[in-house]
Amino acid sequence: MRRATAISLAGLGYAAVFAAFVLVERPGLGIAHFFYLPVCLVALATDAFGGIAAGFLAAGLYCLAVVADPRIPSRDALTTATGIRAITFALIGAVIGFYASRNRGLVAQLRDHAARDFVTGVGNARAFDDELQRRVAAGSAFSLVLVDVDELRRVNEVHGHHAGNTALKTVAATLEQLAGDGDVVARVGGDEFAVLTREGVGLAKRANVLLARERLAVTAAMTCFPADDETADGLFRKADDRLFAAKLVRPLAV
Repeated sequence: MRRATAISLAGLGYAAVFAAFVLVERPGLGIAHFFYLPVCLVALATDAFGGIAAGFLAAGLYCLAVVADPRIPSRDALTTATGIRAITFALIGAVIGFYASRNRGLVAQLRDHAARDFVTGVGNARAFDDELQRRVAAGSAFSLVLVDVDELRRVNEVHGHHAGNTALKTVAATLEQLAGDGDVVARVGGDEFAVLTREGVGLAKRANVLLARERLAVTAAMTCFPADDETADGLFRKADDRLFAAKLVRPLAV
């Protein structure tokens, strides 16, 4: 349920319970207990502080309803029982709001982890596919750069997979360092990265300057939307073909 929808339903709930109390309530019936429903809705949509505020709002509306209801003495609006009711409304709102807010944070973390490569920390293939589709749908010009880590298999065979993972992390960090605002870096294969950027010309050369100190190098190829293709699959296939050709002939294609 969206936050705005929950808040709207809570507002209707407050109004409905208030009206029902004024029209129907008599001593001992307990319609005011239904104020818990909008309190819970507000708490679920906000946090502990929002839940507390919702609880005190419910208590205030209860007092107004007592005064407005001709069947209930107005002196019952402000009693010890009313104070206890206010505290329970606020406590329920606080507890539900706290756990709802905490749950949203955990879900956001899970979504973030699900979209990241477990070795390098950059986006994974799924996140890249989603972002590529989104940019194609948006229709604005952008470049897709595919980057392949040179001789990664040899690094793994000679120095072990730990060294290979370190090389991947170094390349990923370098690409992120060179990426501009709004650019997306993702690992889309074992030794292959993709960069979605507005300006990809010279990216590989700049990356190799930085990677040379780590004795690493990359090969890259680029396609542009919409000049090279107007579909996500077409852009990626052309970039992959160009990358394969660049790895055969070298120097770099970008």
